Amino acid sequence: MQGRSPQLSMELNRLLLLTSFLLHVKEDRASPARLVCDNRLIQKYIMEAKDMEKRVGQCQALPALSCPAVLPLVDFSLQQWKSKSNETKRREILCDLALLVGAATGAQGQVSEECGAKHLNQLYRHANSFFLLLQTFSWEAGHWEPSCSPHSMEQTHITSIFLTYRQLVQGKLRFFFHDLAKVLCKGQGDSRDRPCGAL
Repeated sequence: MQGRSPQLSMELNRLLLLTSFLLHVKEDRASPARLVCDNRLIQKYIMEAKDMEKRVGQCQALPALSCPAVLPLVDFSLQQWKSKSNETKRREILCDLALLVGAATGAQGQVSEECGAKHLNQLYRHANSFFLLLQTFSWEAGHWEPSCSPHSMEQTHITSIFLTYRQLVQGKLRFFFHDLAKVLCKGQGDSRDRPCGAL
């Protein structure tokens, strides 16, 4: 008889992948090529974001947030996006992630229901990991300072946090990795000609 449920095993496997992902970056900060050149990683995180959004929507009796979550507006124009430098894109995504991490933290303090709290904790870990990761990429001198004021909105629905995270990963973050691949993955095949595999 197995002492570990399939769901727990899946969660442990995801945590192990995330840990090794961050350890790789920590050990080799100057060369993130393996991360952005392997399209499977960003696709995995998109699927996980979709899964989290779906699962939290199935939680029973999620409360409305008494203190609204401040969420970034992550919609963007592809034409405008292409005109920005990679550093500008990085800083913009960092601003979005900072708001998301703060929203998840604030919501965690207001949700005692087990299902919602579990998924909020998972979203916090994923968003914070990307936040730490993007700080290791830099094309300009100096450290990123949390002084940006991205366009934002207030939401009292917990599911809005998950929707925003999924849109950010599936949109700006995916295209950012694609843009980095153009620079870092030359000579490594044509697998990154498109921003992602068709979703």
